[in-house]
Amino acid sequence: AALLAGAPAFAHAPLPARHLFSDPAEVEALRRNLLSWYDRCKRDLPWRALAATEPDADRRGYAVLVSEIMLQQTQVATVIDYYNRWMQKWPTLQALAQASLEEVNELWAGLGYYSRGKRLQEAARKVVSELAGRMPRTAEDLQKLLPGVGRYTAGAIASISYGQATGVVDGNVIRVLCRLRCIGADSSSLAVVDRLWDMANVLVDRSRPGDFNQALMELGATVCVPKGPLCGECPIKQHCQARCRKLFGNPPPVPDVEDCGVGDCPLCPPATEPWDSSLGVTNFPRKAAKKPPRAMRTATCVLERRGCQGTPEYLIVQRPSSGLLAGLWEFPSLPLAQDLQEKEREVLADHLQAWMGRPVAAKGLRFIGEVIHIFSHIHQTYVVYSLPLDGDVTLDPALSPYRWVTEDEFRASAVSTAMKKVWGAPE
Repeated sequence: AALLAGAPAFAHAPLPARHLFSDPAEVEALRRNLLSWYDRCKRDLPWRALAATEPDADRRGYAVLVSEIMLQQTQVATVIDYYNRWMQKWPTLQALAQASLEEVNELWAGLGYYSRGKRLQEAARKVVSELAGRMPRTAEDLQKLLPGVGRYTAGAIASISYGQATGVVDGNVIRVLCRLRCIGADSSSLAVVDRLWDMANVLVDRSRPGDFNQALMELGATVCVPKGPLCGECPIKQHCQARCRKLFGNPPPVPDVEDCGVGDCPLCPPATEPWDSSLGVTNFPRKAAKKPPRAMRTATCVLERRGCQGTPEYLIVQRPSSGLLAGLWEFPSLPLAQDLQEKEREVLADHLQAWMGRPVAAKGLRFIGEVIHIFSHIHQTYVVYSLPLDGDVTLDPALSPYRWVTEDEFRASAVSTAMKKVWGAPE
């Protein structure tokens, strides 16, 4: 209500009205137009169907929780199949709580950011064991009580599943709001994000909060996209300050957003980054430059033996329970220092020898090739070798869990996309 009245969210930094939704009539019109568009144009997604039709409140909240965790950092088209398989296998919190982490990782394999699956199961176990199977009903309690549930996920579950009139701010919403109100400051900064949450809470429709939040995100995903936004199809284009600026320039006597605060406005672009007419609405939002991914090299060895039926078997080991690709299985691997590139084969042989307790000749390692996999923050190169083994091998179980698997068992195991690439490396 404070922002509706034009009052600042923080007393120490008053904002110009051009950055706020200070007209109640405009807010009502924006809500009406956006929801009308959503009712006509929304995508048919499985989690939306469950949220709309599931009568059990705890199942409904669980269905939305699973979708929101999966959708973090992952595109809708990729998530749909994973979501359907997940809900078929674990339709309730109780079913997920009884599953093993190995099963969770196997189903999650290929979806990336594997810690999400682990936290999802931890949340289910906490609801079942500590909350009597009852999902928290408010954004505040969801964020406070469930591991892996942050401010956005809590707001999404509370509004969609339980009708709480609370806003949400994700990447799509940030883009829409920044364009609606010409917010050109760094949209990843905490101060700007706090302002955007204030705006989202002002805008959210009180009678249909879940639909409104999904509509705002849908708009950002399908119309108000990062590049080449479809402004002509936007149901709230008449409320968009960025579009107004693109069409009409700086029409007097209305002060331009660049003039508000005379360079001191915390939401305007820096004076060193003026409006670029060629970019139009895509001047907003502005983001801090991303750090380039760091380069890493890892030596990986495919150890092969003949099983009791004469079928080839391959050794896989389990990664630590925390960190990158936590708990997943992989071929024995060793991160390499950049200055060891000339001695990679020898270093890997020494590593395998210490692990197996028997000599491993470096010349016995056959070079297969290099496989590149890009994580969000790591440019990983796997240097792949193979080593056939005669007879059984006794490994030190204190180092890490291991097992021998056939090719089919490997493909069914909780292995990362990167390891599947290693498996397919050309010889």
